[in-house]
Amino acid sequence: MPHFVEELQQEAAGAIARMKQAALAARHIHARAELMRHMLTTARKVADKPKAEAVETVVTEWMQAWNLERTQWPHIAREMESFTEAFHDYANAPSDAHDAALRETCAALDAVLAREGTSISDQMAWRSQCAHGWWDRVSPTPADLPGGKPRPSIPQPAANTPFWDQACANFCR
Repeated sequence: MPHFVEELQQEAAGAIARMKQAALAARHIHARAELMRHMLTTARKVADKPKAEAVETVVTEWMQAWNLERTQWPHIAREMESFTEAFHDYANAPSDAHDAALRETCAALDAVLAREGTSISDQMAWRSQCAHGWWDRVSPTPADLPGGKPRPSIPQPAANTPFWDQACANFCR
């Protein structure tokens, strides 16, 4: 049986491991949820435009926000177009069928990003101008991120605020 100090050290190590796992999972889920919220907000802003124009507006905005050039990432742009079309349809007529299309196109976007070694949550956390400051504290942006650019809009963490309360920039809300 471990002695008191050793037992506390083992408990602490276990608690830290669980906290790390929970923080990484929260970052992944929260970044995905934020993209979906932003996509729906943006789709609603252009819902009254013709579909092709609305989709082009949103895709251009997101490719720019993620610092991805369409000419360098045409396969991602194609999936983002399908994804955006589904959001346009959902914004104009929320239904189970349009929700199913959102889910399907989200899975396709996930798949194309996975082939590039990334994910929706990584794109949001590491590239988007609408990232929450705490995401980078949980999973830091790689220094060698291809196409990475400075993101001055990311709020700097406040020393007296828990990391999970660090929000995105005001213009993203």
